[in-house]
Amino acid sequence: MYQNYIKRGIDFLVSGFFCLLCLPFFIVIALLIKIDSRGPIFFKQKRVGQNLRTFEVLKLRTMTHQDRKVGNQPVIGKADGVTTLGFYLRRFKIDELPQLLNVFKGDMSLVGPRPSVPEQLEQMTEQEKHRYSVRPGLTGLSQVSGNIHLSWKERYVYDLEYVAHISLMNDVKIILKTFLIILFGEEKYLHKSKNLIKKK
Repeated sequence: MYQNYIKRGIDFLVSGFFCLLCLPFFIVIALLIKIDSRGPIFFKQKRVGQNLRTFEVLKLRTMTHQDRKVGNQPVIGKADGVTTLGFYLRRFKIDELPQLLNVFKGDMSLVGPRPSVPEQLEQMTEQEKHRYSVRPGLTGLSQVSGNIHLSWKERYVYDLEYVAHISLMNDVKIILKTFLIILFGEEKYLHKSKNLIKKK
């Protein structure tokens, strides 16, 4: 019941509310991005969602506007190409907030495995692709268990654990832990998902 109906209803109402609430904040951030560096306000990228359907994910631009090859190495901290403002947008996850529009549209959920780039499909086993049986999320179990400090294979293990035990209580725990990570940083929570997920 929760996974099939209630979860989507919560996603729709919460994302719609916060899209309206954050609109003045987005306007200010958009102006700061334009002042900080040349280029568009938003960064768009094709990602893989539920049932392997592709969609365009939306983020605030945090890097200089140049063509880059999509790689397997995450961009961490003050890496080359990250703008001054972009560093802080990434640190506090503000760059991800436009994805509330993706949640509102139904491409994503508030909680779920993060949407991957299409190139990653070639490196996944059929079992790992089961992570696509649900909508990808703004945050998820692997994101609160180490995120970019984990290998992709480690992240997929957490994703599959989440998919196997979806519930309102587990989603609430992940969201609460996400706020703690934003405040204190990801390093503090490396591999600390033990007992976070309540198994049915």
